[in-house]
Amino acid sequence: MLRIVQTENGTVRGLPAADPRVTSFKGIPYAAPPVGDNRWRAPQPCPNWDGVRDAYDFAPISLQDTPGLGTDIYCREWHVDANIPISEDSLYLNVWTNATSTTDRLPVLVFIHGGALQWGYSSEMEFDGERIARRGIVVVTMNYRLAVMGFLAHPDISEEQPDAPANFGNLDQQAALRWVQRNIAAFGGDPNNVTLGGQSAGGFSVLAQMASDTKEILFHKAIVISGMIRNPYETDLRIAPKSLRQAEQAGVEFFKTLGVSSLKEARQLDAFYIREKYAPYAQTCLFMPCIDGVFCKEDPYVTFLTLRRHRIPVIAGNTIDEFFGFINALDEAELTKKSEEIFADKAKTFLDFPESKTKVEQGYAPANSIETGIKAAFHAEQMSDSPVPCYYYRFMPDIPGDDHPGAFHSCDLWFFFETLAKCSRPYQGKHYDLARLMCNYISNFIKSGDPNGLDSDGSTMPLWAPYQNGHRAGIEFGDNGAVPSDEENPYMIFLSEHLYQNITGKEQ
Repeated sequence: MLRIVQTENGTVRGLPAADPRVTSFKGIPYAAPPVGDNRWRAPQPCPNWDGVRDAYDFAPISLQDTPGLGTDIYCREWHVDANIPISEDSLYLNVWTNATSTTDRLPVLVFIHGGALQWGYSSEMEFDGERIARRGIVVVTMNYRLAVMGFLAHPDISEEQPDAPANFGNLDQQAALRWVQRNIAAFGGDPNNVTLGGQSAGGFSVLAQMASDTKEILFHKAIVISGMIRNPYETDLRIAPKSLRQAEQAGVEFFKTLGVSSLKEARQLDAFYIREKYAPYAQTCLFMPCIDGVFCKEDPYVTFLTLRRHRIPVIAGNTIDEFFGFINALDEAELTKKSEEIFADKAKTFLDFPESKTKVEQGYAPANSIETGIKAAFHAEQMSDSPVPCYYYRFMPDIPGDDHPGAFHSCDLWFFFETLAKCSRPYQGKHYDLARLMCNYISNFIKSGDPNGLDSDGSTMPLWAPYQNGHRAGIEFGDNGAVPSDEENPYMIFLSEHLYQNITGKEQ
């Protein structure tokens, strides 16, 4: 087993995971600490170290609100440690590998955590990479700068560094991908077979990295978990990037909140003081990615639909109960052209919820904005002359617990990483079987770009066909395992194609 590895900056020593055939390396620096003059600057080269660095413990999480202090579902689910170390010095990554030699050339997964780009960390317990690594994959997770530290813009920053005026959190992710290209072979990984995955804001980040026009090939496949959020009739999207000028103006206002007037003064402030001032400011203005003209040149979702992205195979999907909304069908002329039967079957599935029943009776039609966004994006890919494979999934099992949460946003992470045993929910055998299947599919895709293959007992798993306009296939992960779906729901087809037309201006 590879327990001691030579990286470009020095030697690291890992520990056996629960399965001793896997070695975990935690807290490896991939860039210089983003403190002092490096605050609000593109990630700088990591300094070298002497001797052997013990990579036994996760690094501190990026500056954010203290996790675990609330009572919301995520504090109960995995943000359970209010004493977790937090630091501005957080640009570290983690590696799990079952390689026995530097010549093994195993496929690689690089995964970006979610949290609205304001919260989250790679050491969340659901992100344990051991189960995927056991399948012959090198797994990498990383911290990156968040919120005000990762996405502040200001005229002083733009003047000082026009080549990197904003989006520092995305640049951190890119720096980690470059580190993988230069170093992952030492962990037995193949830099020419890298899959970039992410969930929620991590999924947004995968889209942003696919849209970046860097000439380097940093990854070869993509997994976007609950990351394409679009409602076809929503015009003011908070997740859509603002212009650099808008972001700079927000930065000017925030400097007033800090009591400073220049970048130099702001860089001298204590990081936790900035965090304290940002918390109330963020109630009305979150610092998020902006169109800086360098890393981000347009909304990455638009880049996907207009086929200007990095054209690689993609898996994308959603949980059945996340980001659920309604469209006022009676007020939309284009929708009313369709018969009422288009909405009938879809609406029936939501009538168990009183608020849903009321909405439907008022003439609203239900819509999952992530499912709509994904299918519009995949429709766009199918409209190209040479489409690459795209695979859609819907996650819909019964999630146990006395809070009756439904298939809520992020709950599928326990399944994709096959880490259910770490969760406090009373999962049963059927859930563990489903997690095994989901992790198998994802691992197969990471290896070859095709999720299909054999289960652990040697049997062939149900076929997950790619999404095509003439065969809108996908797979449903639920209480019955993995069930292929050939849904041709006219309502969803209409919504996704309408969204495609709104963004691209192209007829179907």
